[in-house]
Amino acid sequence: MSEDGLVTTASKFSVKETLDRLEADLKTKGITVFARIDHAAGAASVAMPLRPTELLIFGNPKAGTPLMQSNQTIGIDLPLKMLGWQDAGGKVWLTYNDLSWLGRRHRLGPGTDASVNALATVLTNIAKAAAG
Repeated sequence: MSEDGLVTTASKFSVKETLDRLEADLKTKGITVFARIDHAAGAASVAMPLRPTELLIFGNPKAGTPLMQSNQTIGIDLPLKMLGWQDAGGKVWLTYNDLSWLGRRHRLGPGTDASVNALATVLTNIAKAAAG
């Protein structure tokens, strides 16, 4: 589903396993993983509860640079990221920014349509693979 510029996909796996699968797939595809942030661990470090929530930050200059050449403000949303999270009912989800929405947000020129569409397809495919 896509709402408010976010795409959310249900996962068959735990948050950790979903992000492990995502990270492995990205590395296989030659996409750089810049960071993995365990928000639940951060919350626990200050004695606050938070259901499993992890963020993976990743990217590839070949994909992102043409978008920034069109409008550098998209750099605030790059590198890309995906959030694995568990809801109150125990269901696990994978959420990421909708690339078409980002294109509109940053008023990318029509010359970037092919790049945005290709990148959106890559994100959809890696999310589906990670979520099972």
